[in-house]
Amino acid sequence: EVQLVESGGGLVQAGGSLRLSCAASGFTFDDYAIGWFRQAPGKEREGVSCISSSDGSTYYADSVKGRFTISSDNAKNTVYLQMNSLKPEDTAVYYCAAGDCSDYDGMDYWGKGTLVTVSS
Repeated sequence: EVQLVESGGGLVQAGGSLRLSCAASGFTFDDYAIGWFRQAPGKEREGVSCISSSDGSTYYADSVKGRFTISSDNAKNTVYLQMNSLKPEDTAVYYCAAGDCSDYDGMDYWGKGTLVTVSS
């Protein structure tokens, strides 16, 4: 059974940090890129960051560049999203997904999400 399980969300004050984890199982981890997405209330889902399985290339939305860092521990089949200098506008449910960094709309597998709330 394919599973992507996010963890690490919570409530943090503006300027604070959180690290999200995405633990993957049930598929060949090395064959898939892993992306982080978020959806705030009343807004469309947004691609936040992605890490390629082929060469480790990383991609970031302009809104998080310089503040968020994506990394992967292939031995643990886990991808992390380190989020620093958090802003209230970062508040959203964060999802991880497996697929291709060049095709956010076509990601193959999705987790159920973890809520991040940034208070002002």
